[in-house]
Amino acid sequence: MSKLRLSLGCSNYDRTRALFDEQVRADGIDLTCLSLPVEETFFRMLRHREFDVAEMSLSSYVLTLFQPNRPFVAIPVFPSRMFRHSCIYINRRRGIAAPRDLIGKRVGLPEYQLTACVWIRGILADDHDVPVASVIYATGGLEEPGRPEKLPLELPPAIRLESIGPDQTLASMLARGDVDALYTPRVPSTFNGGSGDVVRLFDDFAAVEHAYFRRGGIFPIMHTVVVKRSVYERDPWVAQSLYKAFSAAQQYAYESLAETAALTTMLPWLPAHLDETRREMGLDFWPYGIERNRHALATFLRYSHEQGLAKQRLEPEQLFAPESLESFKI
Repeated sequence: MSKLRLSLGCSNYDRTRALFDEQVRADGIDLTCLSLPVEETFFRMLRHREFDVAEMSLSSYVLTLFQPNRPFVAIPVFPSRMFRHSCIYINRRRGIAAPRDLIGKRVGLPEYQLTACVWIRGILADDHDVPVASVIYATGGLEEPGRPEKLPLELPPAIRLESIGPDQTLASMLARGDVDALYTPRVPSTFNGGSGDVVRLFDDFAAVEHAYFRRGGIFPIMHTVVVKRSVYERDPWVAQSLYKAFSAAQQYAYESLAETAALTTMLPWLPAHLDETRREMGLDFWPYGIERNRHALATFLRYSHEQGLAKQRLEPEQLFAPESLESFKI
């Protein structure tokens, strides 16, 4: 019996690798996996709908739910998560010593709607009393000029957003002091390990991130997995089949991290890192599904609405194919 042939655009992470090397196969599906940088996957999926299934920015996906045709539906798989306190960079000459010093400053963003930037703005507002509308945002390419927003935005007037020049990059502007700070998921090339004028706002970011998790239990979600709506509506069973496959692939990653006969990553103290993570976050520290992620998802959806991106405040269940939210029991 022939299988349904689908294409998958996704990074080849440890938690997805079993799909790429076919240790895990999705029930009834023959997946053609393309390993691509996340920016390329998002751009090609959002602009041209090139893949049947794709890793997707959580923020971008939420915005597509307000488009007339709602081109995608997600499953509660989260291939990328990251604490983002480490991703706030400042120019040390611009008088910023604490988060509140960002108020009134000019802050660079690769795109206003980037998931990492939504989390950063929300965390600064909730935990450090830096209102979202209290800074001026400058958007453009981090390392290459001419980066546009991938999706059109209709922001409230209180949000001051401007584009940088056609020949400018945010990394070089931060080094010169043309922007005072920068929120970015990628380390800017001008950071130089913090030896120059470009430094992190939170120098001891790991301690800050541990404290953040202990307060609220949130491990920020960056990406989800989406299916083209036309594929899903034709064959609704693919949602559960894909969810099962991604979950099985993740189990391979968990087992690999716990292997001590020969380390599977080039981290000398991997066993210590794993033990610490399990103590802080539990054995399933990167959970899929909706229940253990409800608080993180609800917080992100609040941020998206408060920051003028989502036109209404959604509930977590509204993001996902219902077939992927429950399973049979024996």
